[in-house]
Amino acid sequence: MNDTFIVPCCNEPLLELYRDECIVVVNKPAGLLSVPGKPPNHNDSALSRLQTINPQTRVVHRLDMSTSGLMVFGLDADSHRALNRQFQDRTVAKEYIAEVWGKLTQPEGKIELPLRCDWPNRPRQMVDHELGKPSLTHFQVIDNQRPAFDRVLLKPVTGRSHQLRVHLAELGHPILGCEFYAHPAARQASQRLNLHATRLGFTHPLTGEPMVFVSEAPFSV
Repeated sequence: MNDTFIVPCCNEPLLELYRDECIVVVNKPAGLLSVPGKPPNHNDSALSRLQTINPQTRVVHRLDMSTSGLMVFGLDADSHRALNRQFQDRTVAKEYIAEVWGKLTQPEGKIELPLRCDWPNRPRQMVDHELGKPSLTHFQVIDNQRPAFDRVLLKPVTGRSHQLRVHLAELGHPILGCEFYAHPAARQASQRLNLHATRLGFTHPLTGEPMVFVSEAPFSV
């Protein structure tokens, strides 16, 4: 699957929310890679666009191409190292909004499942209770007024690839528009993946000041 995966051209702008001498925070549109892919025609990405402004821009974390929302980048080696440490120590506050198929029976809870790459079908991930790495997501239903879908707030503790997508699908409530894990009805319910990184909180690598950024989800079924 990986060899035939085609990245479409993304014409939406990368919106800068904050920039100083150490960091830049952006709102990545759905359909834009976080970093360049290996094929030459996959060079367009959040990182490559930012490097046209400052070639020293360094990636700290990633969002799936289909996921929109908040990202922070370092603009020098020390800032990059300090931000990386915060992600590794899990002191960064990350929240996502998702719209999911069906009605959750619990208003809130947690999903704990070990995940690993499904190598023959990469970039898909899979649950593996023997070889998978631990992953944990907290969820809370924040809008249950629609008859067929729920809007959910997600707080991942770990940051495994496709973690939120797999966790919701395993719960029986795949994210609308998910091309990898949703059944046909859920996949066709939205033209995009209804997953958005809505809140990002961290400590400024130079000043030590708490930084919090919020971005509203740009979708509604």
